[in-house]
Amino acid sequence: MDIKNTITTLLRDGFILVFNQDKLNIVKTAEALIKAGVNNMEVTCRISQPLEKLDRLRKELPDFVSGVASLIDSQEMLDVYRKVHPQDPLPSVQEVADAGAYYLVSAGNFTDETFKKYAGKTAIIPGCGSVTEIISQFSRGANLCKIFPARYLGGPAFVKAIDPAIHKTISLVPTGGTNASNIADYIDAGVLVMGGSFSLIEKEVMKKIIDEQDYALLAEELTKVKQLIDKLRAEKYPDIDFATASIEEISRSTGRNFNIP
Repeated sequence: MDIKNTITTLLRDGFILVFNQDKLNIVKTAEALIKAGVNNMEVTCRISQPLEKLDRLRKELPDFVSGVASLIDSQEMLDVYRKVHPQDPLPSVQEVADAGAYYLVSAGNFTDETFKKYAGKTAIIPGCGSVTEIISQFSRGANLCKIFPARYLGGPAFVKAIDPAIHKTISLVPTGGTNASNIADYIDAGVLVMGGSFSLIEKEVMKKIIDEQDYALLAEELTKVKQLIDKLRAEKYPDIDFATASIEEISRSTGRNFNIP
């Protein structure tokens, strides 16, 4: 799958699930997402053996758009972490890319070296916390810019405040604290894709899903999220059918640029 198809999938989905739950089966979780109408997921490096989990997804669901998140694009920090955790080392950006991740996500900025290697080839979504970082990372080749931690940066109000300063050109992906109560505000602020973890699901329901390994219930809960996003985006952009729209059509209608070569 090339970068254009990857970004198109993310835009059609409108949602990136952060897989950060070691107690769930990653393939069955992906299948629950597919049932909900979402065809992507990011494997966060905050769980154990992220490369092994990515490998399972790539082998068992090759058409599913699997990305990797919580990447640390610093060899020095990787070295420090690996000394402390030799049995479960944090993978580098190159290791993740070599393993077949369709998109790369970080909490912080990516280095110039990473952009030189992967921009235009693999989708890049860096974590940003200011207008300066957003513009800088986009200028280097980022396709979307993750706003993290969105809740503590100001949530939808932060996105709405800074969007005019970037001339509503760069597509922002708020992650961290997204929930049913603020999804509408994010979409109203111009967000096309948002990131969220299992905290989107009520705690008692999530406990039941984990305890009983109930992936049918997980699919039901994820369907609610997807349907809410679909409804709100349709109201915001009545001229776009996100389920079938091309990246060019979405770009023309929203004014967003996705750095697709």
